[in-house]
Amino acid sequence: MKPVADLLPLRHIAIIMDGNRRWADKKRLPRLLGHKEGVQALKRLVKHVSKRRLEYMTVYAFSSENWQRGQEEVDYLLKLFAQVLTEELEELSSAGVRLRFIGHLEGMPKNLRDSFARSMEQTKNNKGLNLQVALNYGSRLELSQATKQIAEDLQKGLITAEEITPDLVSSYLYTKGLPDPDLLIRTGGEMRLSNYLLWQAAYTELYVTETMWPDFDSKQFDLAIEEFAQRQRRYGGD
Repeated sequence: MKPVADLLPLRHIAIIMDGNRRWADKKRLPRLLGHKEGVQALKRLVKHVSKRRLEYMTVYAFSSENWQRGQEEVDYLLKLFAQVLTEELEELSSAGVRLRFIGHLEGMPKNLRDSFARSMEQTKNNKGLNLQVALNYGSRLELSQATKQIAEDLQKGLITAEEITPDLVSSYLYTKGLPDPDLLIRTGGEMRLSNYLLWQAAYTELYVTETMWPDFDSKQFDLAIEEFAQRQRRYGGD
């Protein structure tokens, strides 16, 4: 199994992990169980992409719109995040994974924010996969906050209007310091970005599969890589 970097210039994959609830409905299981199985799918995929030496992977775990779901589901998801960090952090860290949480984290419960901070501190020097987990994330909110901060810094004289370039805007986003995604995978068959990485995905290749997230495995991942390898990226120049 060759490293991704040896096959093509692919550094960063973003994933919209969709279909947990539909997966459970199809199997006539409680919807909350779909989220639990989705965590297991992510755990298996992290191991696989680490073996393939992917540099960056960013997954959409909880959007800023997901608060509108039923209270039982929201509470379960928050408890699940805390449980995963408690139970899986040591294994992730020993595998060399560097964790980073992106999004409007101030809107998350304090116990979770503390867990995020501890896990990022514990894994900050790891040299393996850089795993970004998007929580309470919405791209429009991200861009709005970045615009507000740029305006404040402009007013303070920290930057000039002439310095406002795409690179400068990128430096105000949650993804500061990360390369833009080369490939965005969406499971579950829906044909939309769902307010995810709208700025960063300007020239990202899209791959949509009907496979629900709990069933997305290493073979499905490798199929996406194989298709990506056949594409010619143009960036609007041709």
